[in-house]
Amino acid sequence: MQVFLSKKWILLTILVVITIVSLAVYLMLFFSDSIHKPLLNINDEITLEKSQQKNSALNTLRVLTWSGAQTYLPRSGHPQDLELIYLKEFAELHQLQFKNIKVNKFSDLIPKLLAGEGDVISANLTVTAQRKKRVNFSDPFIQTNEYLLMGKNSKALKNGHALNGREVILQKGKSYEISAFFLQKTYPKLKIRYIDNNISNELIYDGLASGEYDLTIQDNNLIQSALDYRDDLKKSLQASVKHDIAWAVSPDNKHLLKQLNIFLKTQTLTVKGKSSIKSQWKNIKRTKTVRFVLRNNLSSYYIWRGELLGFHYELAKRFATEHKLRYEIIVAPDNISLIDYIIEDKADIALGFLTPTDERKAKGISFSRPYHYASELLIAHRSFPEISSPSELGKGEVHIRPSSSYWQTALTLQQQATELELIAAPEEQETESIIAYVGQEKYQFTIADSHIVDIEMTFSDDIHSLMSIGEPKAQSWAVKSGNNELLGKVDDFIKKHYKGLFYNVIYNKYFKDKRRLKMHYSGFKALKNSGILSPYDDIVKIYAQKYNFDWHLLVAQMHQESRFNPKATSMAGAKGLFQVMPRTAKELGIVDVHIPEQGIKAGIRYMNWVRERMMKNEVQPDQLIWFTLASYNAGAGHVRDAIRLAKQKGWRNDIWFDNVEKAMLLLAQPKYAAKARYGYVRGQEPVTYIREIKRRFDTYENIFKEE
Repeated sequence: MQVFLSKKWILLTILVVITIVSLAVYLMLFFSDSIHKPLLNINDEITLEKSQQKNSALNTLRVLTWSGAQTYLPRSGHPQDLELIYLKEFAELHQLQFKNIKVNKFSDLIPKLLAGEGDVISANLTVTAQRKKRVNFSDPFIQTNEYLLMGKNSKALKNGHALNGREVILQKGKSYEISAFFLQKTYPKLKIRYIDNNISNELIYDGLASGEYDLTIQDNNLIQSALDYRDDLKKSLQASVKHDIAWAVSPDNKHLLKQLNIFLKTQTLTVKGKSSIKSQWKNIKRTKTVRFVLRNNLSSYYIWRGELLGFHYELAKRFATEHKLRYEIIVAPDNISLIDYIIEDKADIALGFLTPTDERKAKGISFSRPYHYASELLIAHRSFPEISSPSELGKGEVHIRPSSSYWQTALTLQQQATELELIAAPEEQETESIIAYVGQEKYQFTIADSHIVDIEMTFSDDIHSLMSIGEPKAQSWAVKSGNNELLGKVDDFIKKHYKGLFYNVIYNKYFKDKRRLKMHYSGFKALKNSGILSPYDDIVKIYAQKYNFDWHLLVAQMHQESRFNPKATSMAGAKGLFQVMPRTAKELGIVDVHIPEQGIKAGIRYMNWVRERMMKNEVQPDQLIWFTLASYNAGAGHVRDAIRLAKQKGWRNDIWFDNVEKAMLLLAQPKYAAKARYGYVRGQEPVTYIREIKRRFDTYENIFKEE
């Protein structure tokens, strides 16, 4: 009996083993494709998590941002889109499409994240205990303090007790509420008043400066950015301890949070303590940040239609990208400071077509290998006759900044042009501005590099070059002497790119595009006879009626933008009949603006969008269209700067012609640009743009009146 049971047990055991083996083989065959595939990478895992969300998009990182965050010209510190730069790198690293979803109300950011309408919030979001109950935060990558901010003429706060009887204005949903409640608990007579969440920071600053508002609370980095260009505000007492800025992720998306933190850690972007490392390059690598000092002008760094542009800005970005660094742009207030900031360790690298000189080297500056060569040209008004030698100049004055390399060139020129007097131009005056003065016949002569003259002659024909002085001179990047490793990295970068594809593309973009803003008024007779203003009248009429615009004016604008060329592309990348930026077209849902109907639709819809926002500035109804065109051309930020400046000058700030347009012209001058939120703007461009559109529009109107 025992033998029988043993045999039965053995047979049963064998049967079980066979069954298990068979099942294993079956599973292997069934999942054979999976066996030969790698484990899910981040792209697959994030996609799987997103697929469980109602509004997910495959292979896409959807980033929620606040639409109220305005574009401005950063004068010091990180660019305002720093978070988006990081997240774009993260998406690219993991082969994800990047989608920026703008949310109208700041308070809707977290609800939309939790509803599955986005994957991560990027909005300078402060980590608070209340928010941590709803979302998960990444590791912090910025730390900042909050401070009280007031108008320059407001009564100063000597201590916290002075807050009793004062009033703080706030917007709901901001982390500043926590600080305000804490202050009110400590100082019970402090009043708190809420204002509309749609009021921009700039309007808040205006309210503080005018006395309409008493106090507000803001992050120190925002305050410092404002104080860089406004002198009607002042920072007061600290309102909070240091707090973290981070990204927010849904609690259900733990894998994305993990990968974001890995990214921050591997890129060393997380906030860390200070280091005692002395090497400049090692310190740059430790902080993952390189600081560039530039001038705010058309050849280096400027904002146009919401885009940060400039030859040196693009070089700086490329250098940072290739070394996997984040970058800070610091704007030097004048040309002397461009060098001084390097000596004083306020910046790591100076870019500004700097010519190596013994005087600069003696100050403690080292120069890279040349990245550009320029001929120095003697510039005069176009009415000045051609010359064959310097001796023919006769009596005259040449205006030059004493700190520039042109000064020595002028001294050499005086040896041949003995009656030429050398006059010192203000140090804060840009070469471009000096050239403009020559064009206006305020200055007789100046000396400028050939590439700067090229770009000026793209926009103006009131100057010309009389002669080239000497051989072309080398121009270099500048670093502080002793930083040999940093200098080596710069030299390697220049060696790699000088005269290469990237260099040539951006150089041609900023200095060789010769399209000028010339007006074409020929053919009016034909227009009168045919009654047709453009090949696209029928399309324009449809959208003009839909959005309540005068179609004649829109045709005049279209001519000014593209000369009716649907394939037109500007130096800044604007495209189509209405020269719409690709990013704007994408936000409007337009795929190809080179298709005439799509380009017209995009332009008129964008005009309507701009007009709705300009209505908030309370301009005269019959002036709204001109303010809208100015904003369309130069950006709403520059227009608001001009409105504010017009008021300061005692001009009408609700009328464009001969009032706000005069303020716009002043913003091309350093002393006014330095106090403007959006910095330098070639004010002549929007002024000319509007006047020429009005001139053509009036002509169209006259044609139809005569019919």
